[in-house]
Parts: sequence; C-alpha cells; structure tokens
Amino acid sequence: MGTRATAALLALALCLGAATVHAQSTGGFAQFVESVWPDAQAAGVSRVTFDRAFKGVTPDMALPDLVLPGKQPSQVKGQAEFVRPPQDYLNKAQLAQLATNGKAFLAKHLPWLERIEQEIGVERHVVMGIWGRETAYGTHKLPHYAIRVLATQAWLGRRKEMFRKELIAGLKMLEDKHITVETMRSSWAGALGLPQFMPSEYDIHAYDLDRDGKKDIWNSVPDALASAAKQLKSKGWILGLPWGFEVTLPAKVDCALEGPGDARSLGEWAKLGVTQIGGKPFPEKLRDQPAYLMSPGGTHGPMFLATENFKVIRAYNTSDLYAVFVGHLGDRIAGGGDFATPWRGIGQLPTAEIEETQQRLKERGFAIGIIDGKIGSNTRKQIGLFQRASGMAVDCWPGAPTLARLRASVATR
Repeated sequence: MGTRATAALLALALCLGAATVHAQSTGGFAQFVESVWPDAQAAGVSRVTFDRAFKGVTPDMALPDLVLPGKQPSQVKGQAEFVRPPQDYLNKAQLAQLATNGKAFLAKHLPWLERIEQEIGVERHVVMGIWGRETAYGTHKLPHYAIRVLATQAWLGRRKEMFRKELIAGLKMLEDKHITVETMRSSWAGALGLPQFMPSEYDIHAYDLDRDGKKDIWNSVPDALASAAKQLKSKGWILGLPWGFEVTLPAKVDCALEGPGDARSLGEWAKLGVTQIGGKPFPEKLRDQPAYLMSPGGTHGPMFLATENFKVIRAYNTSDLYAVFVGHLGDRIAGGGDFATPWRGIGQLPTAEIEETQQRLKERGFAIGIIDGKIGSNTRKQIGLFQRASGMAVDCWPGAPTLARLRASVATR
C-alpha cells in the first residue's frame, strides 16, 4: 500500500474514532439530560420549556474544570484564579486601566450608586470593583449558552451536584420568563448577566433599582449594580469597613500564621507589632474588628490583614486572588494607588506538583483537607508550618525547594 493510501486510511480511522467518542459522549449526555427531567418537573418546569431549553444542545467538552475520561485531575484545565501566579492575575496594567474606566463609569452613574449606598448600604467603589472584575463595566460579552454550560458541568464537572441544582434553577428562570433561550448567555461556569449571578442567586439578590417592575440584570445598569450590592449586603457586608490592610510583619510574626483559624482583632495584631505599610497604625475605631493574615504570594508579594468584608467578597467567588483583585480595584477607584510591596517574580509549579506537595504534607500529618492543586490560604499556611518545622526559610509558597525537602523527608521516614 502506498504512503498516501496509508495516510488516508489513518486519517479515516482517526476521524471514525473521534466520531465514535463523540457519539458515545452525546449518547451519555442525552441520558443524563433525561435524568434531570423529574427534578425539573418537580421544580415547576414544563416539558415544553425543558425540551426547548435542550433542543440541539450537546456537551461542551472544552470547558474548564471538567473531569474527562482518560485524564488525571491535574491535567484538567482550571480557572484563572487557581492556575496563574498572583502577579499575573493581579496584573498592574490591567488594574490601572480598569480603575480609570471605573472612575469614568462611576461619574456617569453616580446618582444610581448614591442610591445604592443609601438603600442597600454598600460603598460605590466596592460595587465598581465587582463590576470591573466581572464584566469590565459591561464590555465583556458572555460567550456561552447557559443551559449547555450548566448541563455539561453537572454531567462531567468537579462539582456535579452544585451544577445540577443550578441547571434546574436556570430552567426555572426560563419557565418564569425572566430570560429567553436566545438571550441566556453566561460565563464558562454558568454565571449570568452583568453582575454574573448563578441562576439560584437571581431570585434571592436581583434588585429593581430603576422601579420599572423588572429585575433586569442583563440590560439595566441600575438593576445590575444594585443586584451586585444586594448580594454583598446579604452575605454580610459592613458599611465603612475596608476589605483589608496591606501590612508589614515584625520578625516574630511569619506567614505561617495565615488563615481564618488564626484571626484576631486588629488591636491584637497591633500588639504583635503588625502595622500598615509604612508603620501606619490601624484606625482606632476598627481596632476591635477581627482580621486574619492573608498572603496570596507568600512572602514574595504584598501581605494583608483581611477583614470580614474580605470574606464577603470571597463569598462572591471563592478565591483569595479574586477577592484581592476586587477589593484593590475598588480602592484604586476610590483614589488609592498600587500595592506598596512589589511582586517578586513568583514562579508557579505545575498543578500535578502542587497536588504532590499537598499530598506529602498530608502524609506528614499537616492539616491538608483536599488534594486539589490549588494554592489556597490553608495550603500556604501548612507549607509555612512545614518550612518552620524543617528549619527552612518560611515563605509559605509551594516552590521546588519545599517539594524537594518534602520528597526527601518522606523517603527517610
């Protein structure tokens, strides 16, 4: 057989193989969709709405956070908050541009934002921080059909049960005519509208600020801004409390004190010698407010005392980097500047090696709960505790030297 014929047969075989995989996945997806129907019906979704929502829908296998057949979890594409180094996610140029745009947007919509402060109790610049991060003040176009996203994540995602509930909530939104199939656009995670609400959040937090009888988070800027503010307020936002303070640590305090478990009042942190950057004391009226140490890049970048309002922003999106981005962008819009402490070229290990770091820490008895390859507050804390116990320089970051020490220490147990 000639070379061209062999190549053609190989190409045909590959195409047939891909078609077989596609057919198998499509068939399995169709079975999954039908399994959702009883729950949707119980929630008040009609069969007409259900069928219309799923007409022509196939799974989107390119979405992040899917657990795909034949792939290890560490090979799965993840969201930016967990796969990019802090200095890349908190990009200085991007933050500066968003702050400039945010100030202009705030000036344009000032009467609405003043009403939000009065009616809901969330500062205007904080709402602008959320708005800027989520959709760049409405300029980002949502690329996905929400039902397809939610169904794919409920079928193959890491958080199947959560997305199944959101899928049913999304179907109910269609049933109640809050949105149409044609206009139900979302992020890769199924977040909807200008404030990026999950479907289950719409009935709870959507707010009709312009008093037109509709809670329109898609087209009404006043409603979208107010809805974002209401969500923050519902999660516990405290008017007048900063999200956090960039701090300097004294020699006797290191980053292994990170995390909510070591929270104490700002006054107690002050007694330990912790101050705002430049030695500035904490506001006297806030000294009883609880706060915890949070170092998104370990000692390789700015460190913060995070307040209860940081937790509220984090509840909007459960990522330290996201919450710092939103809080810092809001501060810039309110007139603040860049972080005082520079990021010092942090490298990020591959996800598989972060997972290995977590696994080896757990084997040594450190309090690692989930092996997920994500550099969260607890992972940084446990790394710091290991480094402290091992006589290493404590930087609370999963770098190659720490992994090498863990490998050596486990091997010699």
